[in-house]
Amino acid sequence: MNRRNILLGTAAVIGLGGWYMTSNRSSTTVAFPDAPLPGAANAQTTSGDVDTSGIVDMVSGNPDATVEIIEYASFTCPHCATFHTDAYKQLKSEYIDTGKIRFVYREVYFDRFGLWASLVARCGGQEKFFGIADLIYAGQAQWTRAGEPAAIVEELRKIGRLAGLDSDTLEACLQDGEQAQALVAWYQQNAESDGIESTPSFIINGKKYSNMKYADMKKLIDDALES
Repeated sequence: MNRRNILLGTAAVIGLGGWYMTSNRSSTTVAFPDAPLPGAANAQTTSGDVDTSGIVDMVSGNPDATVEIIEYASFTCPHCATFHTDAYKQLKSEYIDTGKIRFVYREVYFDRFGLWASLVARCGGQEKFFGIADLIYAGQAQWTRAGEPAAIVEELRKIGRLAGLDSDTLEACLQDGEQAQALVAWYQQNAESDGIESTPSFIINGKKYSNMKYADMKKLIDDALES
C-alpha cells in the first residue's frame, strides 16, 4: 500500500471520515449512539509530546542472528495481508523457526482501524502477538468490511477472544488511550527514521526494500547469511 504522505498526524489516523471519539477520560465512548469504542481515538498530541519508551518491538526468531529483517506493515493493507498469508509462512518455516534470522514486526497506521487491530494484537504480549497478527491478517477481508466502526471493533474483539484473550483484558487494551498515543508516536518516529513510504516494506540488515516476491527476498537473505 502506497501513501503520498505516510507520516500521518495522530488526529488523521483516529478521526477518519469525520467520525470522532469524545471524552475527557482515558476510557472513551464514541459520539455514536450506544457504541462504546476504543479509547485510542482520544489521542490528539504530537509524536514529540508522547513518551514511547514503553513500546517494544515485536520480535521472533533468533535474537543473536547475524541477519535481521524488520517488516513495516499495516493490518489494513491488502498487500500486507497477502504477504502474511503466503510468503511469510515460508519465511517463518525456513528462516525464523530455524533460528537463521531475527524478525521484527513494526506497525504502520493508515487509519484508526489498523490502530485498533494493533491494540488487540499487542494485548497478549510478545507470546501471543504473532499468532493474533496471523488471525487478523487471515480475516482482514471480513473484519475491515464489517460495516460501522462499532461492528469492526466487535470483529476484532472476536479475533482476540479466539486467540485466548478474555473480554476484560481485551477491553482494557482497547480503552488504553495512553498506549494508543504512544503507538502512533512510535510508528511516526520509526517510519520517519527508516524512510518508510509504502507497505509492506522491509529493512534487511539496514537496507530498505519495498514489497517483493518471496524468491527475491530469499536470495537477499541467503546472500546476507553467506557474507
